[in-house]
Amino acid sequence: MSKLQRKKLLTGPMVRNAVKDSVVKLNPITLLKNPVMFVVEIGTVLVLVMILFPGYFGAAASRGFNIAVFLILLFTVLFANFAEALAEGRGKAQANSLKRTKQDITARKVTGTVVKKVSSSELRKGDVVIVSQGELIPGDGEVIEGLASVDESAITGESAPVIKEAGGDFNSVTGGTRVVSDEIKVRITSDPGESFLDRMISLVEGAERQKTPNEIALNTLLISLTLIFLIVVVTLRPIADYLHADLEIPVLIALLVCLIPTTIGGLLSAIGIAGMDRVTQFNVLAMSGKAVEAAGDINTMILDKTGTITFGNRMASEFIPTAGTAEEELTNWAVISSLKDETPEGRSVLELAKALGRLDESLLQTAGEFIEFKAETRMSGMDLPDGRKVRKGAVDAVRRWVMDQQGDVPADLVAIGEQVSRLGGTPLAVAVDHRVLGVIYLKDTVKPGMKERFEELRQMGIKTIMCTGDNPLTAATIAKEAGVDDYIAESTPEDKIAVIRREQEAGKLVAMTGDGTNDAPALAQADVGLAMNSGTTAAKEAANMVDLDSDPSKIIEVVAIGKQLLMTRGALTTFSISNDIAKYFAIIPAMFTVAIPQMERLNVMHLGSPSSAILSALIFNAIIIPLLIPLAMRGVSYKPMSSSRLLARNLLLYGLGGVVVPFLGIKLIDLLVSIWI
Repeated sequence: MSKLQRKKLLTGPMVRNAVKDSVVKLNPITLLKNPVMFVVEIGTVLVLVMILFPGYFGAAASRGFNIAVFLILLFTVLFANFAEALAEGRGKAQANSLKRTKQDITARKVTGTVVKKVSSSELRKGDVVIVSQGELIPGDGEVIEGLASVDESAITGESAPVIKEAGGDFNSVTGGTRVVSDEIKVRITSDPGESFLDRMISLVEGAERQKTPNEIALNTLLISLTLIFLIVVVTLRPIADYLHADLEIPVLIALLVCLIPTTIGGLLSAIGIAGMDRVTQFNVLAMSGKAVEAAGDINTMILDKTGTITFGNRMASEFIPTAGTAEEELTNWAVISSLKDETPEGRSVLELAKALGRLDESLLQTAGEFIEFKAETRMSGMDLPDGRKVRKGAVDAVRRWVMDQQGDVPADLVAIGEQVSRLGGTPLAVAVDHRVLGVIYLKDTVKPGMKERFEELRQMGIKTIMCTGDNPLTAATIAKEAGVDDYIAESTPEDKIAVIRREQEAGKLVAMTGDGTNDAPALAQADVGLAMNSGTTAAKEAANMVDLDSDPSKIIEVVAIGKQLLMTRGALTTFSISNDIAKYFAIIPAMFTVAIPQMERLNVMHLGSPSSAILSALIFNAIIIPLLIPLAMRGVSYKPMSSSRLLARNLLLYGLGGVVVPFLGIKLIDLLVSIWI
């Protein structure tokens, strides 16, 4: 979703639609999903009946008061419906903007040796298509042949194209994006209606959002409080009769509505929907509200080193020969070992030799059989026609390879490798047959600001663990420079799953970022799995969140949004319950002062009259809901701090504020109401 699209989400039409929807949501069947507001609606209907048929209730003399109560109660329900409709409207506006990017595309389907033009709606999972420069990719898929630059701005909003190529972890493409250079062959991975964009549209609409466990628990609390206050209010009628106090039903309804948690009840749905929407605005697609909420409770975060903590572009920066070897000889053999190595590391060897002015152009014509890098051997290289073999790879792997050929390993090889590792680099040893010539120093760089970001997580109480395939010395250096709490060197997919399970067994919630097929098991195991949109289909399907910008460090923002969602619920719940204190002092004295004059002492706000006191409390109860809608939609401002400090801040700001604000508000409204009455 582009930044321009996001700016247009809060529009006049969206607000007007929310107003219409707030009336539609008055349907009791719809409102039954929100028990607190359903009780308010029942009270509204009862007061309306008393207005229409006053003779049956003996309340003809107080008809004007009843009409005022009815209107205030009606607006209370409408304001709550408006908050929910506005939150849903944001999601629907996002979905509509995405639908406009979806279109029927003519695809070139490959069947054997025949290429046939078909509609994208006819494509099925497993079909293969060819997409050339300037053409739109007809559906979600994986690049199986070729390399191309792809413009994903329609999905991510970022103008810079990304490289997609066959093999590896960056072969996934999204339907509706455009190829801006070269040509690729794509295998479709989804049927019509099941594409990534289709799923995104249905998810961001918000209305289908399932309630999270915390939200269900809070709903249960609200229902319990409502039932308790309902019982309390019902028992006040016989008490009033005993005291010969004139206590009419509308007054009891007003008391009930003021005492039950209408504020949080009216805003609860809006908070949940807005939480998912807020994540989407950061170009992160959450598969469920549960995932967003779980992010707020994360205790441990697992991060890949490459691409997350570091830039991931390990480049050759120096040739370090062993004792007795000339630097020129090492450079030449390093070049030969990298001639057919298309990895960024391999290409950087040739670029470094050229930059140093040591690239022998004649070496570029060297023929031989390329030996690909394999996880088992941890080496690559060339087998030359004259029988010589050159290898480049991990120091320990090359060392064993040379020793297997009865060769001698220079005494300073291990020391050179350790020196490079301590500097945070990756040493690649270069050997020809039984001789080790030296080491290529591959250097990776920690992203700026990562140490500060990990410090933020530490202040949130979140432990960070870096996983890397590097050796322990390199891992330790990078971990220290980045400021992570722990690291796992030479990690495998099994290691990642093991550490996640270990943390979970200790009662902790774990987040994980990844983009490769080998990350899929760990992403599925984690409580919050954030996959990169540039990654493989397997990774995206295993995760419960997808980052459209493919920025692994964005999980820090996701955690902050999750905590903000939980804080917003807690803050508004605290504020709502604290409001009751002021309402007690406004309504209770007004109800019983005539029968019990001594209760006038409880009228600490010195409200004008019993009628103005009840109406003032009821009006405040109604208008506080729309006043808090921006806070529910935006979320409570969050700063990294410990749970105890957060609790203290929450109680001070929203607990104390929830007591003080209604005292001031009700008093001000009473002054205005007294003039009207």
